[in-house]
Amino acid sequence: MHHSVPLEGRAVPDRPLRVVVADDQTLARTGFRMILMADGIDVVAEAADGAEAVAAVRRTRPDVVLMDIRMPELDGLEATRRVLDGAPDAPRVIILTTFDLDDLVYAALSAGASGFLLKDVTPEHLVSAVRMVRTGDALLAPAITRRLVERYARRGPEAAALHRDLAALTPRELEVLRLLAQGLSNTELAGRLHLAETTVKTHVARILAKLGLRDRVQAVVTAYETGLVTPSGPLPSGRP
Repeated sequence: MHHSVPLEGRAVPDRPLRVVVADDQTLARTGFRMILMADGIDVVAEAADGAEAVAAVRRTRPDVVLMDIRMPELDGLEATRRVLDGAPDAPRVIILTTFDLDDLVYAALSAGASGFLLKDVTPEHLVSAVRMVRTGDALLAPAITRRLVERYARRGPEAAALHRDLAALTPRELEVLRLLAQGLSNTELAGRLHLAETTVKTHVARILAKLGLRDRVQAVVTAYETGLVTPSGPLPSGRP
């Protein structure tokens, strides 16, 4: 599980959003670049493989990386790990994939990617996703994300340590994490818990900070891998 500084709710500078597009297909890169630039988003670099992507990120310091999961030389999973490793100001990474339920995509989410998109995404959806992940908003298509996590979450040796980490959460924070893991947005969380949305954002930020997670996607992964939430629903007890 990737540990870094939580970025949820961070201030967004008043400047064009900067994006690196990494895909081994020239036409795909061109298409993504045209869509993003038409909406005022600055594509600062393109990469044809994972090694180029890592170098481009270090050179241009973008806000968001669109990362194809399958590339030659260095795949998108390993490139994601290198881009995010130990970098508190690392960009958000959105995985691009032809398949929505894929173990490589799950591994990338676990490593710190902020979400994934299918390559046949509409232009509007692409632009919305890039803008949303930059500000730490809820991942798009939470239902798909939940199915992905349910299918591939594994309770390996790290699960015991993660389980202990949950002891640092308050009962309210555990409740928020359980609901977040079920795909609820901040607005939906606020309605379910009868709280202000700003209060929900504060709870989520504290959960990320206490667990040492990059953003809410890794919180979903953690909730499943520790058994706090199971494919059949949350555990009945108040604590895992």
